[in-house]
Parts: sequence; C-alpha cells; structure tokens
Amino acid sequence: MGGPLIVVPVSALAVWRGCSESGVMAGDATAPDDYDRACAVDGLAGVITVGENGAQALVLADEPATSCYLPERRAFLRWLAADSEAGLRAAAEAVLAAPATEWEECGAWVSDGPAVLMDSAEAGSELGIEYPGGGMPAQASVPLPVGRWRVRATHTKVDEENWVGLVQLVPTES
Repeated sequence: MGGPLIVVPVSALAVWRGCSESGVMAGDATAPDDYDRACAVDGLAGVITVGENGAQALVLADEPATSCYLPERRAFLRWLAADSEAGLRAAAEAVLAAPATEWEECGAWVSDGPAVLMDSAEAGSELGIEYPGGGMPAQASVPLPVGRWRVRATHTKVDEENWVGLVQLVPTES
C-alpha cells in the first residue's frame, strides 16, 4: 500500500492489523482500520493507539521514505534526497547538532521497550510470513528503551545533494 511507516512496540505487534478489507482504503467500510488511522496522521509524525490495552505506535507520516533508526541519537533518519548513505548520515548529524534546526512538535509517545519499524499496511502478525509471489514484509528492529518521549520532526535541505527527514525522541520526565 506504500506507507506511512510505523514503529510498533514488539509487545503490541500481534494486535496491529494494518490494512484490511474491512477498512476504508482497501474496503468499502465506513469505520477506519489501523492503516486508515496511520494514514490520517497530519504532519511529519504522530502517535496512535494500538489495540485496546493502551499501547501506542509512532507513525512516521508523509511518505514511505527509506528509513533507519539511529539508536545513539534516538532518531529515525529518512532518506529524502542524497547521493550516498554517507552523505545522508553526515547531513543528519549536521541537522541534529545545529541549534537553529526548526523542529515540528509531534506530540508525546510512551514506549514499553523494543519496537519494529514497518509499513503500516502490514499486519504485525504477518511480518514473518512470505508473500504469495515471494519476498517478505520489510521490517527493522528498533532497540528502544522503556520511556516517555517528546516527538519532534524535521525535513531539512542541508545542501544541494542532501535533504534529510528526522523524527527524534527526546526523553521527558515521567
């Protein structure tokens, strides 16, 4: 379905249903499914509930850009434009270090530990199941500690070759 990407706690993967025929986008229902709710996030990032036990997921909204997690910076790096991975990472470090970076505040997220970065259209319970035509759903582990985070994001053009997207988790007091 093409994103947005979402970060779902490992503890809640089984209840993330993704895109379903009972949803608005893929079906003819009037009630949104999980994928519909992820797509409804405005701005560069946002938090939505997962299941009925109070778990939360972080939506990396906008486009399904190639993304990775930088644990030492507690930031998701999104490849918007770059000639190389090295150039992209250097640009990201420059943006993270610059006090003048303009950040969009994207709410608060409570995490209960490790999570998985994935396409929000996928069901968490089907991540390990091969597609009928071959291939596996893309996913990446996110070694996240338990915590409360302020979520901030930016899309910044660093120079003519490098344009980075960042979604950073800033620890907050509990």
